[in-house]
Amino acid sequence: MADAYIIGVDMIKFGRFPDRTVPQIGSEAALLALDDCGLTIQDMQALYCGNLGQASGMVGQRILQEIGQTGVPVVNVSNACATGATAFREAWTAVKADLYDLVLAVGVEQMGRGLLGGGGGGSGISKEGLLGSGTMPSVFAEAGMEHTRQHGTTFEQFAKVSVKNHHHATMNAKAMYQIETPLEMVMNAEMISYPNTKLMCSVNVDGSAAAVIASEKKARELGLMDRAVKVRASVLTSDPWQERDLVMPDVNTCTRKAAAAAYDMAGLGPEDVNLIELHDCFATAEILHYENLGLCKDGEAGRLIDDGEVQLGGRVPVNVSGGLLSKGHPLGATGIANIYEVSTHLRGEAGKRQVEGARIGLTHVIGLGSACGIHILEKAA
Repeated sequence: MADAYIIGVDMIKFGRFPDRTVPQIGSEAALLALDDCGLTIQDMQALYCGNLGQASGMVGQRILQEIGQTGVPVVNVSNACATGATAFREAWTAVKADLYDLVLAVGVEQMGRGLLGGGGGGSGISKEGLLGSGTMPSVFAEAGMEHTRQHGTTFEQFAKVSVKNHHHATMNAKAMYQIETPLEMVMNAEMISYPNTKLMCSVNVDGSAAAVIASEKKARELGLMDRAVKVRASVLTSDPWQERDLVMPDVNTCTRKAAAAAYDMAGLGPEDVNLIELHDCFATAEILHYENLGLCKDGEAGRLIDDGEVQLGGRVPVNVSGGLLSKGHPLGATGIANIYEVSTHLRGEAGKRQVEGARIGLTHVIGLGSACGIHILEKAA
C-alpha cells in the first residue's frame, strides 16, 4: 500500500464558546486545515468526523452545511477520548486503501463545565462515596496510587507533571491556559481525588482540530511534500480479556498493546522518537504512560520527571503543547489536536516551544471502555 501524508493540519484556540454550535466550531478547524494546504472543501473526496457529545447528531454533515455540501461520503465516529484519533485513522485507512487521494478528518467537542464521568447513578449516597470511584478523577487516582504501591512514586513527582505541562503551555497561544503553576501551587490546590489536585486534572474546554490527508501521488502532484508529514504508523486497540480484579479499571494494557504494534508498524523503537503528545487526562496518567510507551522501564517514570528528561530540552519532550492539563481536553478533538502539535514540530514551525531537530513524533490517546489510538509521524522532507 502507498504511504499517506498529512498535508494540511490546524486547530482552533481551545476555550469555551457557549454562543457557538458544534458544527460552527468544527467548521473553523476544517477551514484552517484546508487553508494550510491551499485546498478547498470541493477538493476533498470524503469527510471523517469525530464527536462524542452529539454522536447521533450527524455532526460531519452539519459541518458540510457550514462550509460546502459537496455530496461526498461522511463518516461520523464516536470512540470515547480516542474519538478524534479514530476519525483520523479511518481517514488514513481510506487513503492507504487507495479509495481516495484527498480526505478531511475533523475532531470537535463542546464540553462546557463540570465533572467528566460524574453523571448517572441511583438515588442516595453511593457506597463508593460522594464522589464515587467510577468517576474519572477517582479512576486515575486509584491507578496512580497503585503505581505508588508498586514503585514508590511520590505525590511530588505526580505534581511535577502539572508544573511541566503548564510551563509548556505558556509558549502555546492555542492553549486554554498559559500560566505558570509552581510546584507548591499545584500541591496545595484543591484536592479532587488524591493524589490529583485540581491543577493535576485536565481542563474541560470546547475545541476542534482538523487534518487533510493525501496519497503520496497527490501530495507530490500538488507540490506539497516540503511541509508534508508522513504517517509512519496508525494503530487502534481495545482491552483484551484478562482474568483480573475488575474493581479498578485497567488504564495500561491497551496502551502497551498499541505502542508495541505502532513501533512494529513503523519499524522503530521508543528510542527513535523525538517528542510525544500523550493522554495526560490527569497527572497520574502521564507518569503511567511513560512506562506504557516504553520511554523507561517499569518503576522508572518518577525518575524521568525528576531528571527533566520529558520536558522541553530533555531527552524526549512530552506534551510540549501543554497537554490536556493546560491546553485542554475537548474529547472528540484531542486526538487530532495532538497530531497537529507533533506535525507543527516536525515542520519546524512551533516557535518558542520547538523541539529542535524533531523528525519522529508519537501521539497517544486512550478512552476507557476501552480504546487506544497511537500514531507515529515522520518529517517527510
